[in-house]
Amino acid sequence: MQSKRRFGRFVRSIFSYSILGLLFFSSCNKLVTVPNPISSVTTTQVFSSDATATSAMMGVYSYMSQNPAFSNFQTTYLCGKSADELTDETGGNEIYDDFLVNKLTALNDGPTVLGAFWQSAYFDIYSANAVIAGLQSSTGVSSATRNQLTGEAEFVRAFCYFYLTNIFGDVPLDLNIDFNQTVLLPSAPQAKIYQQILSDLQNAQTLMISDFSLSNGWPIRANKWAATALLARVYLYRQNWDSAYLAANAVINSRQFSLVPLPLIPADGVPGAPSNGGPAPLSDSDVFAANSAEAILQLQTVNTWPYATQEGNFFVPYDSNSYANCWLTSQLLGAFEPNDLRRIDWVYSTDPGGNGIYYYCPYKYQIMAGNGWPAAENYTLLRLAEQYLIRAEAEANGAGGGSGAAISDLDTIRGRANLAALSPTMTGDSLMAAVQQEWRIEFFAEWGHRWLDLKRWGKAVGILDSIPYKKGRINSNQLLYPIPLIETQTDPNLTQNPGYN
Repeated sequence: MQSKRRFGRFVRSIFSYSILGLLFFSSCNKLVTVPNPISSVTTTQVFSSDATATSAMMGVYSYMSQNPAFSNFQTTYLCGKSADELTDETGGNEIYDDFLVNKLTALNDGPTVLGAFWQSAYFDIYSANAVIAGLQSSTGVSSATRNQLTGEAEFVRAFCYFYLTNIFGDVPLDLNIDFNQTVLLPSAPQAKIYQQILSDLQNAQTLMISDFSLSNGWPIRANKWAATALLARVYLYRQNWDSAYLAANAVINSRQFSLVPLPLIPADGVPGAPSNGGPAPLSDSDVFAANSAEAILQLQTVNTWPYATQEGNFFVPYDSNSYANCWLTSQLLGAFEPNDLRRIDWVYSTDPGGNGIYYYCPYKYQIMAGNGWPAAENYTLLRLAEQYLIRAEAEANGAGGGSGAAISDLDTIRGRANLAALSPTMTGDSLMAAVQQEWRIEFFAEWGHRWLDLKRWGKAVGILDSIPYKKGRINSNQLLYPIPLIETQTDPNLTQNPGYN
């Protein structure tokens, strides 16, 4: 109890008196015309004007960008290892190895990796709750700003809960900032979590503006389309095909975003193996570049070393002769079709032993360490390609224009990757297999999509159990991560997931 109460007091004080203590965007207005996150002020002062309230919300984004576990490479890394995407079979870190072979326990993983993941996600939720509460009680913030910032905070809360419930299942539903009410919350059923996610996103849609005028045209603050895009995903996960189709269709037809072409030849001319002593420089058609035309929402890279996304800093080796932290599995590499530009542009190879044995690493983010700020890459939370795949899957399940429209959407994604069009007569299981293939390749090593997709399709156990290095350990219990041990120890009302007691 004491450790959790200390954490709660820490959360309250750090937000109330220093607004997350973040000054990472001290030069933010060189790039975007939004106030900097503020520090050393009281809660009353924070919500006394449009400018200070906006700065508080920018502080929430700043923390998410610098988040120690949840909204950085950890989601991609842990879920990628649990699925069939990422491996580091040489071992050396037993805690992370447990994700690779699907033998998590509450004892050996809860207090460490998953404990940090859980607490940082709930820190984001608490911060969003604090913004919502502060705006509700404020008399100095204009109606327009109150609506926009409330919508942004509700989006952040929904985004965090989407990952918490899909990774842990039933989790506490915390909607206020009174720690005395939240310290002993029980686990809420996943259905209730989804109800809150839908409520937040639907309300956020009505409150937020539909462009990026508040951030000088840069997609670094949530707007109506970010809420709609995440709604489309939530509807898809709930198999509400018609609503998923309508939401994705609205984002696509908004004409606010466009798919970014993939270069036919990488910047250094060497497919998948930069030869310039380090990763190739960004091309003009980088999907993950800051202010990419494809980005629906990005977290702006903070103004501090390494001036790069945490995912790029973790996944990209120093050069083509260096070892990587992890690499793509043979199962994933074998899933790429010949001449797929995503294999050429989004995979980086290293030969650390100089003996022709290559390791292939995720290369969507191409910068391990930048040369200064503003950084050339921001961390993409939502992008347009997902909306095409959501619409295609919904159409394949009878929504919208049906099978023909689904094939057209898949061909849009495949065409960008330099792949041939699908058979126009494809239907049924073969069409769903094509949908699942494009999800696998388009969103490999990106925000845990593969792990979550395998689970929602009911294919995780069957596919993963056949992988030799997993040694047949995958079972239905391992499809949810254990509630971190420190949480169940300090909150007796929490229910541990099956198989972890």
